[in-house]
Parts: sequence; structure tokens; C-alpha cells
Amino acid sequence: MKLLALFGIAALALSACVTPSRQDNPEAQSTTAEGYKTYDQGTVVDEAEKFFGGASADLANVLDHVLTDNGNPQAYIAGEEAAGAIGVGLRYGKGYLYRPGQDPVRVYWTGPSVGFDAGGNASKVFTLVYDLGPTDNIYRRYPGVDGSLYYVGGVGVNYQRQGSTVLAPIRTGVGFRAGVNVGYLRYSREYTAVPF
Repeated sequence: MKLLALFGIAALALSACVTPSRQDNPEAQSTTAEGYKTYDQGTVVDEAEKFFGGASADLANVLDHVLTDNGNPQAYIAGEEAAGAIGVGLRYGKGYLYRPGQDPVRVYWTGPSVGFDAGGNASKVFTLVYDLGPTDNIYRRYPGVDGSLYYVGGVGVNYQRQGSTVLAPIRTGVGFRAGVNVGYLRYSREYTAVPF
């Protein structure tokens, strides 16, 4: 219970993350068969580099891995999170969901994990979103995909899936957390201290 309270407080203390802005560059967009616009790879790389504060070989490698595997995303989430674990872990975050030609939408996420890991970290998170459909589809639980961790230097990504929607959170941050775990993240419209 103390761990839950500690990370609830840490989550509330996170900064405002990102100043939302609209992404309206028509040259940076294409459209899926279902009629949803997507971001082209150049725009994704530019936005990620701006968000993380500059380009790095590690970030470029991870982005290339995700974009090669999945193609152009329909959306991305830019935000920050705090996480920690002693066997059982908790993660709290907040940010904005961006879609081509639409106003940003505030998103919160939280979730538990169980595994062989320990430590804590604070991270900037840039999540590529695939096959989302309507924006409200983001507000669900997204389990991690087994064996999906890809890590280079100080940048890592793992995939989460719910139905046909795939999220690829790319994280870089400070702190130390070592080991392996399984869990899920629940995305919501409003902050909650309850991680389930």
C-alpha cells in the first residue's frame, strides 16, 4: 500500500509533459484504407527528436526498428512517467495523444507488473500508435506483448496490443530498474491513483 501511495504521489508530481500543438502539415500525412490519416516516417523522427531533446544513434535505431516493423502510425503519445518495482511494479504517466489535423487529447496511463525486477525510474515516453481507429479506442487496457522488448543503449521499446491496436512506447529516462516483468497499462481520460 505504501508503494502505491508513493508512486501515486510521484505521478501527481510529474510536470505538464508537453505543450500541446496541432500537427497540420498535409505533406506529413497519408491515409489508411479505413480513411484514417497517418504520420509519415520523417515527421515521426522529427517529432521524436524534438520531444527527446535531440537526435541520437540509439533513438534512430529504435525508431527505425519500430517503423520498419509497423509502418506509419495513426497517432503518437508524448508524455512522461514514473515507475518502480520490488517484484511487483507500478507505472504512472501522462501526456497528449496527437493525430494528424486534430487537437491533442490528454491521456493518463497506469498499470501494474509482476516479475523479477527491482528499482525505479522516471522516463520520457514517445508512443507510436497503430490501427487505433476512433480516438476513444485509446482508453482501454493494453497488455504487453511477450518477447517484444527491443533495447539499444539508453532507449527501449516494447509492444502492447489490444485487438488490432498496437502501441509501441519508446522510453528514455533516468534511474535504475533491472529485470523482466509482465503487465499491462490502462489508458484513461483522467488521472487515477489506482493502477488496475
